[in-house]
Amino acid sequence: MIDPARARILVCNDDGIHGPGLKVLEKVARGISNDVWVVAPESEQSAAGHSLTLTVPLRVRRLSARRFAINGTPTDCVLLAVRHILDDHRPDLVLSGVNAGGNLGEDITYSGTVAAAMEATLLGIPAIALSQLRRGGVPVGWGCARHHAGAVIRRLIDAGWPARVLINVNFPDCPAREVTGIEVAVQGRRKIGEVLNPGVDPRGHPYLWIGAERDEDASFAGSDLAAVHEGMISVTPLSIDLTHRRSMAGLRAALA
Repeated sequence: MIDPARARILVCNDDGIHGPGLKVLEKVARGISNDVWVVAPESEQSAAGHSLTLTVPLRVRRLSARRFAINGTPTDCVLLAVRHILDDHRPDLVLSGVNAGGNLGEDITYSGTVAAAMEATLLGIPAIALSQLRRGGVPVGWGCARHHAGAVIRRLIDAGWPARVLINVNFPDCPAREVTGIEVAVQGRRKIGEVLNPGVDPRGHPYLWIGAERDEDASFAGSDLAAVHEGMISVTPLSIDLTHRRSMAGLRAALA
């Protein structure tokens, strides 16, 4: 059981060390514990997924006593924080985010925010990924996450969750006072890549840019997407084990 007041908390993200959501989460974390450390990518790593940097050296840049930037992915940041920066005293909790935009449905397979929490989970540290929804083309409104994140994190700590499971939290795009509740939801269905935007660069070379539009099903009852569209904070426990056990018996019979 984590004692929040005594916990060493590691804060990471995928939007980079200067991301506004990181500042929001750092402030939230400091409202929970005095022992807060920040280790985040030097630059934006959105959609980096659960990737490690293996072909170039990683460099740790110390910004202040408990703030560090790394020229790598969110996964790199958590690994180096636990195995190098904080190797004398591991974090008790890892908080990743607050991401600028939701991580819902199939987004979680691409998300660097979720990947940081996944890496912490693999290292045996409880972890929560947090994201703030936004409407396309509109600046992120951080008020909902800023107001509710602390209470949600505390309630999750009190409830606890199994080893090899991480928690994915999404805040709806609405004023904090309009949140209708918290929904423990399953992963919904939403896939980026529906729109590819063609263009030509200044040297005349054609390119394709993956658009932000997503093909999503918000009608899937009980899903994270349905929850946030109804003004609720979605909370989804995610398992590290991706095995689809119901397929195993049939495959064994077919491959015997």
